[in-house]
Amino acid sequence: MIARLACGGLQGVDAFRVDLEVDLTRRGMPAFTLVGLAETAVREAKDRVFAALRAEGFTIPPCRITVNMAPADRRKTGTAYDLPLAVGILGAAELLAPEQTQGWFLAGELSLTGTLNPVPGVLPLALLARREGARGMLVPPQNAAEAAVVRDIPIMAPRTLGECVAFLRGARALEPVSAAAAPFSDDEAHAPDFAEVKGQMSAKRALEIAAAGGHNVLLIGPPGSGKTMLAQRLPTILPPLTFEEALEVTKIYSVAGKLPQNHGLMRRRPFRSPHHTISETALAGGGSHPRPGEVSLAHRGVLFLDELPEYKKQALEVLRQPLEDGQVTIARALQSVTYPASCMLVAAMNPCPCGYSTDPDHVCTCAPAQIARYRSKLSGPLLDRIDLHVEVPAVPYEELRAGPGPLTSAVLRDHVTAARERQQHRYKNTPCRTNADLNGALLERHCALESDGHTLMREAVRKLRLSARAYTRILRLARTIADLEDTDRLAARHLHEAVALRTLDRE
Repeated sequence: MIARLACGGLQGVDAFRVDLEVDLTRRGMPAFTLVGLAETAVREAKDRVFAALRAEGFTIPPCRITVNMAPADRRKTGTAYDLPLAVGILGAAELLAPEQTQGWFLAGELSLTGTLNPVPGVLPLALLARREGARGMLVPPQNAAEAAVVRDIPIMAPRTLGECVAFLRGARALEPVSAAAAPFSDDEAHAPDFAEVKGQMSAKRALEIAAAGGHNVLLIGPPGSGKTMLAQRLPTILPPLTFEEALEVTKIYSVAGKLPQNHGLMRRRPFRSPHHTISETALAGGGSHPRPGEVSLAHRGVLFLDELPEYKKQALEVLRQPLEDGQVTIARALQSVTYPASCMLVAAMNPCPCGYSTDPDHVCTCAPAQIARYRSKLSGPLLDRIDLHVEVPAVPYEELRAGPGPLTSAVLRDHVTAARERQQHRYKNTPCRTNADLNGALLERHCALESDGHTLMREAVRKLRLSARAYTRILRLARTIADLEDTDRLAARHLHEAVALRTLDRE
């Protein structure tokens, strides 16, 4: 008898349908054959599945079993096929009727005792099941909250293979997991606050502008000036994730296997801070079985690179595409996957190798050649993709002993949210989401300059020798500054502030 049931595979952060066909015959010598471009982890499922079947008391007579996973030209990876394979074998052995399994999507890894273990990528699989019009989905209990984010499809969470089979037979009832039971991580009681940062009013203003327009930032200052502290508080002034954005972020963490167990929709914007020894594959994503990298894990959030010149040059160069396009494409001989990577880059560096060339209270010990060599680790194309170059000076004692400042994260977040709402209204039905995405005709339309603005920009381009990309970034910054003032007109003062926010151009 041939049993057929539905499951899903992963490619990038999306899922595709896999039709599992199991043929069981008692003719010929006993054997087990798996076809359909299955990777090693899928082929190893045979031993886990038969051990789990024996542990749950199911007896499969000696026979020839052929399993086909269609479409046969797409790679199947991971352990989520264990549960569908076990149920398919039981169906082919006539221990489950076809109508009992028809329409159900299954995903889960089996232990040797028949217990269901969690698997990555359940959220994209649940979205696929809803799109395919499934009756419901059976997943491990640890993945239930994640799958329950998808509405309009029943999510069942049996603990063992035996419970799953009993439910399909109608011998046991399972309550659908409620979406309300999926825990949210929106507790901000102990979140850091900008009021804790002493002094640094110009840097706070720069980060407010960066958050309002989704711009990339480079913080330059001596050790201990507060660069890391400022960067860690940037997510607290960004607007809350919309449901669609939260779904995007949760899918990435689900596919990467980094979503905590029993966790529902992610509500906080990600903040990723990889060490400077990170490889280019870990930063951008990839590997023999491609997985999202840090730049994708920071999607809709912040990627913080501390001590930027200490990173490998090859690792920094792979950031050029995601910073420009908002996505990472990983090409392999047999497949190509694309991961979203629309994040804000916040980088920090010292002004020189010793760190004190801009600190009036310390003596810099670096020779000019050392400083030039240190700065040359950052390529021009990479720096052109960073909108703001901000000086973060050492904080004087008088400011250190002062109390919390008036600029709290809540106040700044209100300013940023209002500016973002202006941009959403302005760019409705366009590819742009924020001012950082402006380009081409949209840039010309929404960043039109008056006569005094043209004069100022002409002098800036001539004296600072700005590249075309730097010119574009200054216009985008000026547009964001105007949005924070709730005005559509780009005035000369907006351009002045935008030019002042690019320190390295002035140098």
